[in-house]
This record gives sequence, structure tokens and C-alpha cells, in this order.
Amino acid sequence: MSGSNGSKGLLGFYFGTSLVARILVATALGAAVGLALGPQAAAVKPLGDLLLRLLRMIVVPVVFFSLVVGASSVSPSRLGSVGIKLIAYYTITTALAVTVGLLFANLLKPGLGLVLEGTGGATLSATPPSLVETLLNVVPTNPVEALAGGNMLQIIFFALLLGIGISTLSESQDPRLSSAGQAVFKVCEGGAEAMYKITKWIMEYAPIGVFALIATVFSQQGSKVAGPLAMALGTVYLAFGAHMVVIYGAALKAFGLSPLGFFRRAREAMITAFVTRSSSATLPVTMEVSEEMLGVSKGIFSFTLPLGATINMDGTAIYQGVCVMFVANCMGQALSLSQQLTVILTATLASIGTAGVPGAGAIMLLMVLNSVGISVSEGTAAAAAYAMILGIDSIMDMGRTLLNVTGDMVGTVVVAKGEGELDGSKWD
Repeated sequence: MSGSNGSKGLLGFYFGTSLVARILVATALGAAVGLALGPQAAAVKPLGDLLLRLLRMIVVPVVFFSLVVGASSVSPSRLGSVGIKLIAYYTITTALAVTVGLLFANLLKPGLGLVLEGTGGATLSATPPSLVETLLNVVPTNPVEALAGGNMLQIIFFALLLGIGISTLSESQDPRLSSAGQAVFKVCEGGAEAMYKITKWIMEYAPIGVFALIATVFSQQGSKVAGPLAMALGTVYLAFGAHMVVIYGAALKAFGLSPLGFFRRAREAMITAFVTRSSSATLPVTMEVSEEMLGVSKGIFSFTLPLGATINMDGTAIYQGVCVMFVANCMGQALSLSQQLTVILTATLASIGTAGVPGAGAIMLLMVLNSVGISVSEGTAAAAAYAMILGIDSIMDMGRTLLNVTGDMVGTVVVAKGEGELDGSKWD
């Protein structure tokens, strides 16, 4: 009986501790065990392989259902002046974000020189497709085949079209069509919520998998991986800061608003996003700050902020750009210009399907890697590099969520200013 109570206490302690703390402790323990045991640490490798399989299992359904729900949540009747301006802003800033990430990754080259060992598998295509071919290949000839084969760009394209179609049906004046559209939406929404629940379950197992993956990497590579990992983290945060100061600062200045005044007034929501690592969980605070501190009318922020929490993921886009380059560098490969443009396109479109919950960015990273021909399979160098990213993903997640939420508020403020719905007295 006492053993049972001890087991229950251990599980209670495990699940009662924050996921961030568990992953960080698992990373440190994995590195220590890998260095101490050397090749013997390979015994825990199956635990890490299980995590990779679980993550790969949910990528396609998470992307598909999330994108369909995200696209169908935008009511065509609301896509007037506000909607068009907002979506244009979100699309442009997200594309700029992943470009900023790739720019810093090309300059600082995180992971370069650390050629990880693997038992085979993931390599980049020797003759990458041209940009024209990439754009044509976005359109699937068989959506079911695209889903089965994990062709992410084609899945994104089809899911967006399906979401727009569902939204149009739901707004139809014909009760039969409206009912059908709402029914399909409910099915996809249920699918998305079910996948988010499964994602949370997998993330509860993640510390164990991260421990095994990090132990395996350090047992094979030794302490030399610590420097490149710190460089990847530094590169991501430098890109976050540059995007916030330059891109958001320029957007605010263009509308006659003070960037310093904005950051001072928005700091409560920014800090909440950093701590919770969830755009969705921060939404109530973001709305309150937008109304009380930034002077945005309720008619604007009640539409722009929920939409932003769904489709605007600048921090996640930067993270994907840097981490794709890190994985490629660790494989001893180089991404061509065409492949980097594919990363920009994929990450921009994928931002619509990145759920505003902790850890979602790491799942989307698998999709972006796949778009440039990098398959994260067990025993490959790509899997080892991805394992290193997972070890510090929670730290990256804090920064990228802060940037995601900040971008939502900047977009809301500039649209409100353009529509004459911003209370200037709040800025005095």
C-alpha cells in the first residue's frame, strides 16, 4: 500500500510541476546522463523515438483541422475594410518575420560545424524544385493523396480553400446550405479540439522523451553540442528583438503612434504571454489592455484579437526559419535560395494553423522541415538536431508567444487608427 502511495505521490509531483520546469530539468539530466554513461546511454533511445513518432503522428491532422477551422472562422460578411487591412497586415508581417529569422540564421549560422551523426535517412534534395514548380505544386491534384503522403503545402492549400468554402456556406441565406456549412464546421472544430487534447497528452510525455533524446545526442556528440545550441537560442531571441523593434516600430510610426508609448502600455499583456506561453490564454488580458490602455474600440478588438490569436504567429514564423537552418547546418547541408523561399511560403501559410497553445510551434516545425525535404525519422541526424531544439523549445516558446501577442496588438492598434476607432486621449 505504501508503494502505491509513493507511486501516486511521484506521479502527482510530476504532473503538478510546470511543463517548462520538467522539460528544462529533463534536458539537463539528459545531457548529464549522456556525458556520464557515453554509449551506454543508448539504452534510453527508444523512449525518445517514441516521442518523435507521437509528434509525427499528429502533424497532418493538427495542420488540416486547425487550418480549416482558422479559415472558416473568418466570416465573409466581416471581411470588409477592417478584415482586408488586418489580414494584409498579418500576412505581410508574418512573411517578414520568417525572412528576419532566415536573415539572422544566415548571418550567425547556428549549428554550422556541428555535423551530427545519424544512422541514415534525412538528406536534402540534391536538385531542389524551382520557385515556379514549388508554387504549381501547392495545388494538389488529389487532396486525399496529399493528406496520406504528408505533402504539407498541398494540405495547407486545400485546407484553406475548404475553410473558406465552409465559411461561405455558413453565411448563405439558404437555410439548407447554412446548416450544412455549420455542420461541417462543427466536425472540423471537434477534430481540431480533439487534436489539441492529444497534443497536450503528448506534451505531458515530452519531458521523458526529451530526456532520452538529449541523452542520446550527448552520448554520441559529447559537450560540443552545448555551444551550437546556445547559438540557436541566441539567434532566435535576437531575431525576435529585431522584428519587434524594426518591423513593429515602423508600423506604429507609419500611423503616427509612439513605439515606446505602445510597449509601455502593452507590457501587461506581453508579460502574460511570456509567462503563459499561450496566445489563447492571454486573450482576455490582451483585450483588456487594448481597450483600457491602448484605446481601441470594442468593435475593432473583438474581431481583430481573436483572429490574430488564430492566424498571426510572427514569433513562431521566426522560430521556424531559424530552426530549419539550424537543423540543416547540423546535417552538414545548406538550404538553397529556392528552399529558403519555400520555408517563407510554408511558414507564412502554416501560421494560420498554428494553435495558440504551448508547444504548438515545435509540431509546426516538423511540417516546415518536411517542405524542404528534411524528414525527422528515428536515428537520423535530423532527428538528433530536432531533439536539441525540443530541449530548449520551452524557452523559445516564451519569446515567440510574446512576439505573437505583441503583433496582434500592433495590428489591432494600426487598423483602429486607420478606421478612426482609436481613442487618442489614451496616448497622451
